[in-house]
Amino acid sequence: MTVPTVGQERHYRYYDLIMAAFICILLCTNLIGAAKQTTLSVPGFSTFTVGAGVLFFPISYFFGDVLTEVYGYARDRRVVWAGFTALAFAALMAWVIVSLPPAHNAFMATFQGQLEGVFGNTWRIAAGSMLAYWCGSFSNSYVLARLKVKTRGRWLWMRAIVSTAVGEGLDSLLFYGIAFYGIWETRDLIEVAILEYGIKVLWEALATPLTYALVNFLKRVEQEDFYDDHTHFNPFSIEP
Repeated sequence: MTVPTVGQERHYRYYDLIMAAFICILLCTNLIGAAKQTTLSVPGFSTFTVGAGVLFFPISYFFGDVLTEVYGYARDRRVVWAGFTALAFAALMAWVIVSLPPAHNAFMATFQGQLEGVFGNTWRIAAGSMLAYWCGSFSNSYVLARLKVKTRGRWLWMRAIVSTAVGEGLDSLLFYGIAFYGIWETRDLIEVAILEYGIKVLWEALATPLTYALVNFLKRVEQEDFYDDHTHFNPFSIEP
């Protein structure tokens, strides 16, 4: 395993790529899929109404688990802050674009209303997303890192599921409460939040083989298996 000299930060081959994938998924799920409800029929069961973003959002927690498990809490913390900044900029850009007066032509007379329909609620979605994402992601990373130290790296499947259950629980509670309370019917809001929480945790459990495969690959090629024995878990720091 390569050991950096004092004051030298380790360089990793895949860390930046995983960060980029994480932020891409985060932005897409919050801006494209967050506001849409969809009804799905499962053979042998009833129909379910969920937010469309639930099909892809758990991937961000998958990458969060991988980042913490391989590179440690502090490096995942930098990714969380990068994602937070990206969400903030996307929300600001959406607000500016929607607020600008449209051109006086037939196309914009129709398109402005469509744009407002898609992005007009973005400030609430973004506020809910950012707070929920911040609390959920840091909780997920913290629980996973602490459990790794406690178990000395054993039972990754258990640690990933437990940390996701904690993080996704906070995420769902905060996001739906802030983004859609008073917009959706309260009953629908509660049902969707609970159902999506269950789906997200189930998604993490089903993704366990993929988690093991990617984690083992990265640990081997990066020559890293970080333990947060002496980590300062202050979420407001961005130091590695």
